[in-house]
Amino acid sequence: MGDIKRRTGCRHDREGTLSLSQPTDAELDVMIRARLASIGIDLDQLPPGSTADPDTGSPGRDSVLASLRGFMRTTVLPLSSYTFATDAALAQQVAPPKLYPSIDIVREAR
Repeated sequence: MGDIKRRTGCRHDREGTLSLSQPTDAELDVMIRARLASIGIDLDQLPPGSTADPDTGSPGRDSVLASLRGFMRTTVLPLSSYTFATDAALAQQVAPPKLYPSIDIVREAR
């Protein structure tokens, strides 16, 4: 069990809730590369290092990964924790739309 905790960075407290530790740079790099590869982007096409290619202006691979790690650490968590409950105008977005609302209204009226 201790080996699993060390590898995943997960920890359970006495109440059974799961708390996650911050991922390392290497773990974020793996996740970022996998997500980009799933949509057909290969970071290995960028020049190695952190300096831009003088001919094409392409950023270096290390600087791109550093920028994406910063994005993941600062932006994804606030976006994922956003709720519509505080804004009445957007609260309707919480429930998925009905497939055929006119048919459902007829059924509810019976």
